[in-house]
Amino acid sequence: MANVTKEMTIGEILRTAPEVAPVLLEAGMHCLGCPSAQAESLEDAVLVHGIDIDELMKKIAEV
Repeated sequence: MANVTKEMTIGEILRTAPEVAPVLLEAGMHCLGCPSAQAESLEDAVLVHGIDIDELMKKIAEV
């Protein structure tokens, strides 16, 4: 999924590539609908959840 970047907000990602939602949920990011998802970048969100951004980006690329 080349059009998803770690600088995008979760909201942008879900609007652009909704098929990524299961990957985010599986990684433990259950905040897809919360207000923070509209403002936080994916990179910032994974820090809060203790998720490795590089591993998550690899999984997203496989979608």
